[in-house]
Amino acid sequence: MLETKELAAAACRGDEEAFYALVTEHRRRLYGIAYSYLHNESDALEALQETVCRAWMKCRKLKHPEAFVPWLIRILINCCVDEQKRKKRMVPVEEVRSRETAAEMVSDSKLDLERALSRMKPKYRHVLILKYYQDMTISDIAHILDVPEGTVKTRLHQGLKLLRQKIEPGGAVFHV
Repeated sequence: MLETKELAAAACRGDEEAFYALVTEHRRRLYGIAYSYLHNESDALEALQETVCRAWMKCRKLKHPEAFVPWLIRILINCCVDEQKRKKRMVPVEEVRSRETAAEMVSDSKLDLERALSRMKPKYRHVLILKYYQDMTISDIAHILDVPEGTVKTRLHQGLKLLRQKIEPGGAVFHV
């Protein structure tokens, strides 16, 4: 099988099979990221589909094919953020009822964490989700978000600090 760089270069030249191979190779990781943002299987799959469509349409404009995967993840994050914004504008009654039912089943601490994450600035939320939900390295996150590693470290530190303040009124999180 061709190496990722070669597949990316071929995909950027319009090779549909190479593009498909790349997307297939990274589909679990992409789905995991989408699910981390949207917390819903159908929404995550829809965001993934939109990502693949956008990537295919813009692939030939990618100047550095070796950055294909981080570029694809950035597109996915943007699709997820778009979907989150769309959802905030319109919430069906059935979904409100199902959320209430689901909320009763999910632990309070998980709900507090998700609520706190959703209220954070995107620059902190993106770094925290990629690091702790997707177990990415600081260098991977820096590459995906196109920021220096030091910025990622700072955002992680500040994001965790803000998260602690949002979850516990005094800023202290107790582990049992």
